[in-house]
Amino acid sequence: MDEVKAEALRQEIFEKVREYWRLVHAPAQNGPFRPGESKVNYAGRVFDDAEMVALTDAALEFWLTAGRFTRHFEQELAAFVGTEHALLVNSGSSANLLAFMTLTSPLLGERRVRRGDEVITVACGFPTTVAPIVQYGAVPVFVDVEPEGANIDVARLEEAYSPKCRAVMIAHTLGNPFDVVAVRAFCERHKLWLVEDNCDALGSEYAGRRTGGWGDIGTSSFYPPHHLTTGEGGAVYMSDPVLYKIALSMRDWGRECWCAPGRDNSCGCRFTKQFGALPAGYDHKYVYSHFGYNLKATDLQAAVGCAQLEKLPDFTRRRRENYAYLLAGLDGVPELAVFRALPEAEPSWFGFLMTLTPRAKFTRNELAQHLEKHGIQTRNLFAGNLTKHPCFEGLAEGTDYRIAGALTNTDRFMNDALWIGLYPGMTRKKLDYMVVCILEFTRLRRGR
Repeated sequence: MDEVKAEALRQEIFEKVREYWRLVHAPAQNGPFRPGESKVNYAGRVFDDAEMVALTDAALEFWLTAGRFTRHFEQELAAFVGTEHALLVNSGSSANLLAFMTLTSPLLGERRVRRGDEVITVACGFPTTVAPIVQYGAVPVFVDVEPEGANIDVARLEEAYSPKCRAVMIAHTLGNPFDVVAVRAFCERHKLWLVEDNCDALGSEYAGRRTGGWGDIGTSSFYPPHHLTTGEGGAVYMSDPVLYKIALSMRDWGRECWCAPGRDNSCGCRFTKQFGALPAGYDHKYVYSHFGYNLKATDLQAAVGCAQLEKLPDFTRRRRENYAYLLAGLDGVPELAVFRALPEAEPSWFGFLMTLTPRAKFTRNELAQHLEKHGIQTRNLFAGNLTKHPCFEGLAEGTDYRIAGALTNTDRFMNDALWIGLYPGMTRKKLDYMVVCILEFTRLRRGR
């Protein structure tokens, strides 16, 4: 192969890709905003030619499955979060599945989560934080959230605890960190695992430390609306070597072998060990120590993620600026209670949450329909109260799940809350337009 000619052609392709981005994608991202005509999305991809060149680089290499881009992304993500290890997976929901199932491994001995054990969580969130618990046959214990930040009410944790509890699995709501210090202290006191769903909070900090690295296992989602994107994709991260070994096994079919794709005999004893009741010397690559999955992502996705990771600090800064701008415009509106963070928290906000107060002369849906009519995307606070959804039909309270006390604030968010976007692609004109539309609606309804 003529390596010099191949490299020259490769660089020529990259330059053509950059030119294509400037011609096609740059105008779409930076086009004029026309109030009332242009759509204000709640989130979206923010990228430039760096992501497209990285994706092309991976495509030309044509390794496809996990390779050099995946290894680099996992190393850089772990360093960013502050953990020893990270594993790229195919979605944030798969990340939550993998994180929870890791805790069920026999390698954890008496601390493993077994069917019928309890896991403390919240109903006011995204369903795939809870789904793995139910699907495995453990029992979710739902705790109410506090009214300003929509995060778990830590004062209710002891009430939720029972000797059957083995873990806490909760998310940082819309990028707003829950009281990680209190939750972690609770887990340490009762020897519980902490799974930190960081899917909406990558880049957030609590007490000067990034979220995702406080728990035993953290998870991320890289779906396009999130803090960085690989298209589809997610990750789990941890520092404990045993948890890493289990998660790697379960991500990669449940195999005992830890060889990277395309590599053999990393252990140096591929045909010399005895496993279970298998014949002595059975090929280590085909020994299964867990009932696992194939949750890997592709190297093409990882390549995009590598370029996005370099932009993450700037994305975080812009999210915080946009939140502050919306807060300045909407704080003090008597009909709306706005999202608040704890003093120790420095959120990388995922969205701007608003909840109706008793002074509102309109419903959440009326406000949402008004904004949607004017081209502004809105979203409810995910499931609102997950236990009210059709997926809970046929599940028995007290047996299949448990509610610790009343879910008063959870129901309030279900009925009265919505959020709008503040992602890095927002411009001041779009932010101003959203503020004006909300203020005009509330003033109009106030005068009735």
